[in-house]
Amino acid sequence: MSRNLFISIANFVNHLERLFLPHGGPPPALAYLVHQPSSPTTRTSQSFSLKDLIGDGMLWAVPKHRRSVEKRLNRKFGYPEYVWKPLKEKRNLRSCQHCGHDHELGLLCPHCYDKVRQETQLMQDKIQAQLGLEPVEQEVIILYEGETADQTTDAASGKRIVEMKKPRPMWFTKNLLQKSTQQSSDTKEVKPSNLA
Repeated sequence: MSRNLFISIANFVNHLERLFLPHGGPPPALAYLVHQPSSPTTRTSQSFSLKDLIGDGMLWAVPKHRRSVEKRLNRKFGYPEYVWKPLKEKRNLRSCQHCGHDHELGLLCPHCYDKVRQETQLMQDKIQAQLGLEPVEQEVIILYEGETADQTTDAASGKRIVEMKKPRPMWFTKNLLQKSTQQSSDTKEVKPSNLA
């Protein structure tokens, strides 16, 4: 970067010398001897100073070519085949089967998800109010109104129980709290189960 800058400045100075000294002037080795003034206080009116010509500033990073209209519009609006920046209509909107609100295809319904998020927040608040902020080493069972936990079964033994004072929502079934992974069996036999 600095080498290119030095070369461009040297070319600029050579160009200025060719403009203002068309005959080339004295050779560089004798320039000091020939142009040495007789007294330091007197200056000739023909002395050439590059500082007077350039002044205080110099132009940097100026574009060499004008940007065409097509390129300006492509930068502003994008390319229709690739990236189109203005808004376009959505054609993948569907209405939810449960609540009837519109949502994008392939995404959860925001209205239904908001209900799930509120229920989850209520559960977390109830767990924090009942169990505190201590670390939980045991699993937590959440019981809604009208549900009981059998302490004698292996599923409820050694687990903490949190009771909610409201009925269980229809979409929040009990099997949502069950673990999705099962212990791998040692046997290689495949046994059919729950056949009609």
